[in-house]
Amino acid sequence: MEQMLIKFPEETITHAALRALPGVGQGDAWIYQAADHLETYALLARPAGAAALRAALQARHPRAHAVALDLTTDVAGQAAGQPAPWFYVVETDIKQGAEADFDRWYEEEHLPGLAAVPGTVRARRYLAKEGSPRYYACYDLASRETFGSPPWLAVRGTDWSSRVRPNFINTKRTMFHAVPANQET
Repeated sequence: MEQMLIKFPEETITHAALRALPGVGQGDAWIYQAADHLETYALLARPAGAAALRAALQARHPRAHAVALDLTTDVAGQAAGQPAPWFYVVETDIKQGAEADFDRWYEEEHLPGLAAVPGTVRARRYLAKEGSPRYYACYDLASRETFGSPPWLAVRGTDWSSRVRPNFINTKRTMFHAVPANQET
C-alpha cells in the first residue's frame, strides 16, 4: 500500500493545516511531533493528487519534504489494540552489497523481535519510491519506556544486529509523540 510521509523540519503542524493541503482531506492522516526537537512528520494513507500536494508544500512549507512510501511489512505488536501515543522511526540507507542481509535481518529477526516486545503496538517497514534515505522502520508504542526497555535492547543486541548495523548509512532515529486528531497544537 502506498503512503506518503511529509517531513516538516523545525515546524509544528496542526491537523487543520494538514487538511488544508490539497489531497489530504479528512481521512487517514496521522501527525507526529518529535519528542526532543522541533520537527513534525505527517503520514498519509493514499493521498490524492501528489503533484498538487507537493506544489502546495513548496509554496506554504518550503522546507517540507514529501516521500512516497511503499509498505513492505506490517506486524501486529505484543500490545496490538492498545493506544499508541509514541512513534519511533528509523530512516536509513544501506551500503552497496549489504541489502540482502539487511532485508533478511529485518524480516526474520529484527522487526518480529521488536513487535514482540511488551508495549509495541505495531511494527512496519517501508521502502521509499525514490531518494534517500530509502528504508524506513516505524514502531507504534504504548509507552516511551518500551523503547530502551530490557526486551527491546535484547532484540537490538543480537550477533546478527551487530553484523548488519555497521552497514547503515545516512541514518536518522527519531522518537515522536502522536498528535490526536482532536488536538490542534
